[in-house]
Amino acid sequence: MKNQSYLNLKPDQFQRRFGIKIQTLKAMVNALESFAVENPKDRRGRRTLLTLEEQVLVALEYWREYRTYFHIGTSWGVSESTICRIVTDIESTLMKTGKFCIPGKKALLKNSDYPEVVVMEVTETAIERQKKNKKDITQARKNVIL
Repeated sequence: MKNQSYLNLKPDQFQRRFGIKIQTLKAMVNALESFAVENPKDRRGRRTLLTLEEQVLVALEYWREYRTYFHIGTSWGVSESTICRIVTDIESTLMKTGKFCIPGKKALLKNSDYPEVVVMEVTETAIERQKKNKKDITQARKNVIL
């Protein structure tokens, strides 16, 4: 990205913009770099336009704001398919490092105030239906013109 205005932000402004502290961003980039050294990929094709730090910022922007890939792509100067690939790659790689994990459903429910047991009464009740009158049905059939 030619305009690296995010580097000029103060720490509190950076956190408001991306949702994390600058130290956390550096830790994410370091974790991704070390993971890339341990698990090298086949690097064929064109070089990326965005640095690894910018790719992490793109993913953070998507997670924080849930803007469309098209909008993020136009602001960073790449296509929406590139943004999609970056977000999925960064997310999966950060999870594989083991340093950045999202708590599971059980952990989230454990800390919440939701009740653990819910009791519902589900007894059967009769449904009142109208009695069918055989006369009315026969008469309706006779009046139908074929």
